[in-house]
Amino acid sequence: MDWDDTPAQAAFRSDVREFIRDRFPAGYRPDPGAEHSLEPEDVWGYNWPVDRVSSDPARRDGARAWADALAGRGWIAPHWPAGHGGAGLTAHEEFILHEEMMRARVPTVNGIGAFLLGPTLMEHGTASQQEEHLLPIARGERTWAQGFSEPGSGSDLASLRTRAVRDGDHYIVNGQKVWTSLGQYADWLFVLVRTDPGARKHRGITFLLVDTATPGVSVRPITDIRGAAPFAEVFFDDARIPVRNRVGEENRGWYVAMDALSFERAGIGSVVKFEQALSSLASYVREHPVDPALRHEIARRYTETRVLYNLARYTVSVQAAGGVPGYEASVNQLFGAELAQRLAATAARVFGPAAQLRGPDSPGADFARMRFDAIAATFLGGTTEIQRNVIATRGLNLPRA
Repeated sequence: MDWDDTPAQAAFRSDVREFIRDRFPAGYRPDPGAEHSLEPEDVWGYNWPVDRVSSDPARRDGARAWADALAGRGWIAPHWPAGHGGAGLTAHEEFILHEEMMRARVPTVNGIGAFLLGPTLMEHGTASQQEEHLLPIARGERTWAQGFSEPGSGSDLASLRTRAVRDGDHYIVNGQKVWTSLGQYADWLFVLVRTDPGARKHRGITFLLVDTATPGVSVRPITDIRGAAPFAEVFFDDARIPVRNRVGEENRGWYVAMDALSFERAGIGSVVKFEQALSSLASYVREHPVDPALRHEIARRYTETRVLYNLARYTVSVQAAGGVPGYEASVNQLFGAELAQRLAATAARVFGPAAQLRGPDSPGADFARMRFDAIAATFLGGTTEIQRNVIATRGLNLPRA
């Protein structure tokens, strides 16, 4: 297929590059020691949800100035209608915007609120919910985290046990969520709770919006293998959540959640990061002799990265045609996650023992971090087993086991 820009798309790409060059705050510099998430659109040295509340005034002001600049163009939530604070960009234009931001190594803003929750509220939310939440997301004033996974209910999400009992105009919520990405920095959460424990597995689940300042809601960071804390666990202890914060019908939250997950991005973030990593690796190999077999291995990683790029472009073409990516998103997730691990392993073989060093003087420091990150790649956002099941049943129409 021909992925070359049309003249209009080329002009838009040029506009994006000029905007980044002129408007990205000069004092907002990457900090290699900053808290780091594992999201595909994460740029090393930046983490906007963390930076916006940093104790460093220059970093905090830079993060907020960048959000203001993007919001002024409607580019925090570029695919949203202008009436909700977006820019009404096409799927291809949004893809170009995110591609250029990643190539320029500048952070995206308000990711999970903008690309998951916002479209969900437009589809299932009430007018008052849209009025309360959409503009603060599109302005970079309110951040969100996703409260789905629980201990023992990750890949088997429908087995969740966090309970919500109706009490007049409120739900009383008790339970625990875990692996909540950057939950400790979120202003609000969107969570799944069980409201009918006697219902069949995928029924009896309700989708709620939760202010993290609500009494009875506790958020605790989880330190990972790198010494960072990109996740949190969330505890609910008789937390009273207004019924007006329910999205969709009671006991029908599973279907709202599945729609939310269908809004996942095309995956250009991973492609650009892999390309940049391969460029760095190739530069090192040109100056340091290595086994010729490793050169062939690097070439294979490059070919695979181009395959991932084409998968991402295909996914966005489905969106542009008015479709909702289903199994295509699972193909992206599966291929990209396993490629992350293969690329990290290739780099480890190139650098040898130095691949274990993450200090500033280590030539393989970036790849040492990548290797730690890649450990989680095949279960973040759905395990490889889950993705293969989706591809088999929805993409290939194979019978369920």
